[in-house]
Amino acid sequence: MVAATLAPQALESREAWLPGVSDRVFTARGLTKVYRTGDVTVEALRSLDLDLYRGELLVLLGASGSGKSTLLNILGGLDTASGGLVRFEDHLLTDMSEKELTRYRREHVGFVFQFYNLIPSLTARENVALVTDIADDPMRPEDALALVGLAERVDHFPAQLSGGEQQRVAIARAIAKRPDVLLCDEPTGALDVETGRLVLHTIDDVNRETGSSTVLITHNAAIAGMADRVLRMTSGHISETYRNARRISPEELVW
Repeated sequence: MVAATLAPQALESREAWLPGVSDRVFTARGLTKVYRTGDVTVEALRSLDLDLYRGELLVLLGASGSGKSTLLNILGGLDTASGGLVRFEDHLLTDMSEKELTRYRREHVGFVFQFYNLIPSLTARENVALVTDIADDPMRPEDALALVGLAERVDHFPAQLSGGEQQRVAIARAIAKRPDVLLCDEPTGALDVETGRLVLHTIDDVNRETGSSTVLITHNAAIAGMADRVLRMTSGHISETYRNARRISPEELVW
């Protein structure tokens, strides 16, 4: 993936860069999502507008039920909007068929969830190979695992790995197909603080080294410090947005 071209003066500071329209990876306008079960209607997203820029790490904050996962699933092509539009680069996701969304997910998006979803009977290498076997231009599974610090654990089964190591295998699986976008849904939710920091460090490294635009959703406000930009969601809409003056290392996070 080709990184965005920055003006010479912007190269001095990542924070000085003000991205333009051509740098947008995602554009969402008037996005709504309504779930109906019998007589019960739930508005998960309410006329939401969002931009995600090439190479940035965006943290999406919000309490449970604020719409974070719904938004992530729509951006990732796992769910469809009830109204509004979502554009990925020059592709209008809201007009895609199921077959087109499947191809979009396979070619452009890597997912990391709270639970690792590894196959117990396969080694770390084999779990990653599940993705590389169907990708057009993948990394070698060994290279993806090395990138997340597991070069020495490639032949271990999930039961032989710690929770943090299993999550890093899941990250390696997500990035092995060289996705344009990495979508992370509460990736530290099942981990203790120190292990969570290791996983966040891995996500931070992947974003910086591969240039994948990254969205990390969490209810933990302390994690916001590692982002380029932070959006807070409340009741299905974005209630606050700001850009960090400095993107701090996960080791500096306190919670």
